[in-house]
Amino acid sequence: MKAVFSVALVHYPVYDKNRLLVATAVTNLDIHDIARAAKTFGADRYYIVTPVEGQQSLVGRVAEHWQSGWGATYNPKRKSALDILQITSDLESAVADMEVRTGIRPKIIVTGATGRSGSVSSATLAKRLAEEDGAYLLVFGTGWGLTEEVFDSADLVLEPILGSSDYNHLSVRSAVSIYLDRLFGRT
Repeated sequence: MKAVFSVALVHYPVYDKNRLLVATAVTNLDIHDIARAAKTFGADRYYIVTPVEGQQSLVGRVAEHWQSGWGATYNPKRKSALDILQITSDLESAVADMEVRTGIRPKIIVTGATGRSGSVSSATLAKRLAEEDGAYLLVFGTGWGLTEEVFDSADLVLEPILGSSDYNHLSVRSAVSIYLDRLFGRT
């Protein structure tokens, strides 16, 4: 089996700007933009992780519009991207789904805007993914980032994306696209 990967966008557990534990709101753009990026780079699943039932319902309505509603005929490419979307209540459910689908527990790779000791570069991870078989779940946080518990339970931490200035607050859609290009893009 070659490397299989999925993307998870976590809305809980994450921090707010005061480092309080919160559940963030799902945004319409994150639903279909990240699905499009994930599909472009070969992800087999895009998980939106939120325990909030109203947010799950929102994701379901948006996806239904593009998959079976008027949007499906208006934009078939978006329909195709949303075919890999799955809503889960927690990160462990996404991990369990990947394990059932692949037959092995995926390696959890987390991201964040703050550097951490022991993090792996995108280049190093890209080489590993190209050479090794296995299942991998790339985990992205919303709000002000994933909690320490999520980082502590990860198998790998990707080094942050750094620009040419001290400002470092990318939208999650941008960060997902940059990482996917660095890890799976053609050179």
